[in-house]
Amino acid sequence: MSFAAMPIDDGRPLRIGLIAPPWLPVPPRAYGGTETVMDVLARGLAERGHSVVLFAATDSSCPVEIRSAGGPGPGVDVGGSAVEVHHALAAYRDLVDVDVIHDHTSMGPLIAWGERREHVVTTNHNPFSAPYGSVFATVDDVVAVVAISHHHAASALGVKIAKVIHHGLDPRSFPIGTGSGGHLAFLGRMSPSKGPQRAIEISKATGIPLVLAGKQHSGAEQQFFDAEIRPQLSREITYIGEVGFKDKVELLGDAVALVNPIAWDEPFGMVMIESLACGTPVYAYARGAAPEIVAPGVTGFLGNSEDDLIKSLARLDEIDRKSCRAAIEGHFSVTRMVDEHLELYRRVLAPKEGA
Repeated sequence: MSFAAMPIDDGRPLRIGLIAPPWLPVPPRAYGGTETVMDVLARGLAERGHSVVLFAATDSSCPVEIRSAGGPGPGVDVGGSAVEVHHALAAYRDLVDVDVIHDHTSMGPLIAWGERREHVVTTNHNPFSAPYGSVFATVDDVVAVVAISHHHAASALGVKIAKVIHHGLDPRSFPIGTGSGGHLAFLGRMSPSKGPQRAIEISKATGIPLVLAGKQHSGAEQQFFDAEIRPQLSREITYIGEVGFKDKVELLGDAVALVNPIAWDEPFGMVMIESLACGTPVYAYARGAAPEIVAPGVTGFLGNSEDDLIKSLARLDEIDRKSCRAAIEGHFSVTRMVDEHLELYRRVLAPKEGA
């Protein structure tokens, strides 16, 4: 497998502590963008010869050293701050034998800030709007804050961003599909902001069948699905539920295009680079990080409305699936992502001026 750039990894091997959120394993069994990214990063760092300690849910299977606080039990508030604080406190107490800590939780950086811990990096996987923005604005004098797109960084008003690092993936895990299924794919939560209802309208207008996949765990997601999506299902518009990695790759590889009509400024959007890795072009709203991922006319098209994407799908034959894959083997590969993280880790570890 060839990549656009050779690895940049000067200096001694590092011992790196990664703190994942407490609720899902790394890698996730199905839905879990943050956990997917952390799995790719941990494996990539380990392949470079670094020692990686992953503090995560007990059922994590990433092939590095795994430590855990035990994980939330049945009935625990998933997403609750108390669970995350308990998990992060345990992580910081445990990870005293590493060179650098890279925290991917929302509340953990406050612990690092309160203890004035050195050599800590944090990635914000959420918007920088309230409530998350206030946390990162508080800690940025102690903790190096990573944004996951340039649009994300531009929204971080009052927060000092140490580095923008786009997510990446390992192309070896994604076979190039042929689009032989002849369908559009939508992959995301069953939520109005993600846009499955708009994907259905695009499918109807173009006459291209649509396969929807994604979770509907919360009450709000289930209510939205029952009210807006289920009544429109047919032979041409099907819903296959939440999918694991193997089924996701098959869905994307068999699709002629991914439609991603998201109605919010998503900080990144892993499904877009996963689709491109399968050679499948992306048709997305020009919001959030999408303009940093999709090259119009090369790897897909961007628009500001359903009509824009409907018109662009008439130009589907202009997109070369090899160009979609090439974008991943270049900028959005694990090689580049690991390079950029290592550069930041070493910068954080460098002696401070005047010290």
